[in-house]
Amino acid sequence: MAFPAVTAAVRKIFTDALRVSLDLYKVMIPIIIAVKILTEFELTGYLALPLEPFMHLAGLPAEMGLVWATSIVVNIYSGIIVYAAIFPTLEPMTVAQVSVLSTMILVAHNMFVECKIAQRCGLSFTVQFLLRMAAALIFGWILHMIFGLTGTLQQPAQLLWQPEQAPAGLAAWAAGQARNLFYLFWVVLGLMTVMRLLDVLGITRRLNTLLKPVLRLVGIGQSAATITVVGLSMGIAYGGGLIIHEARSGRVPPADVFSSVTLMGFSHALIEDTLLMMLIGAHISATLWGRLILSLLAVALLARLYARFVPSAPQTGAGNPQKA
Repeated sequence: MAFPAVTAAVRKIFTDALRVSLDLYKVMIPIIIAVKILTEFELTGYLALPLEPFMHLAGLPAEMGLVWATSIVVNIYSGIIVYAAIFPTLEPMTVAQVSVLSTMILVAHNMFVECKIAQRCGLSFTVQFLLRMAAALIFGWILHMIFGLTGTLQQPAQLLWQPEQAPAGLAAWAAGQARNLFYLFWVVLGLMTVMRLLDVLGITRRLNTLLKPVLRLVGIGQSAATITVVGLSMGIAYGGGLIIHEARSGRVPPADVFSSVTLMGFSHALIEDTLLMMLIGAHISATLWGRLILSLLAVALLARLYARFVPSAPQTGAGNPQKA
């Protein structure tokens, strides 16, 4: 490849990464500020009240509604901090219960940011929000029933990690958020560079061929295969950012956008988040394998419903899939 061509390719990757990052910033910054206001005025507790009746369905104490609500509004780390704070005041929870709670948190957390990213991909914010909430409750109920019927993981859970409180003060919070957003750009740039190299080396084509049978069953075509793997392994912010770019280019059909982003919503950051929840006593059988298998089955069903009830959207350069 000639030097001018390399320069042009680097410039395009950098420009695309900047555009994707700016799209993510437009979503994330207002919601980060809104969530900070909610937490500063201690309004998250009110959001937990509607969740308390559902805790019984999953075999969890009502107090876990606050843990889940905090995770839904803020993020997993904040939910863990709340859990660690109330852990000593509760009757000992079993590994099964913590595994159920952790799986529900992993399916539905940081919802306002992540569903807004899904909306930027052309999907409905409300539909994605409701799908993830419903999936979390259904997955939690299924796992609770399985653990109850088999009598497994009934030993007391151990809290292996006591998270540190975030630094106090608005300036420290703002600096931390700015640092996270700065890192986000470089991660997106790195991912887009790697994806470009994979394309050039032909690895993307081989990877898509390898994944094709599984993803076809789920309802995800080859055009979204690699991006879906990125989202599953690293997180919806990164995978969603790449989907935004690809969807607007018209290279990913609307049905694939729906299936890919929905699967990312149900199961993303599979390694990092799974290890994180194991530190509060969850078992990998639920947080990794149970979540992934149930997510694949759920998206396979949803993809078929989408194909049946949502008319096909025309492919355009804008890549604007119909909202669903």
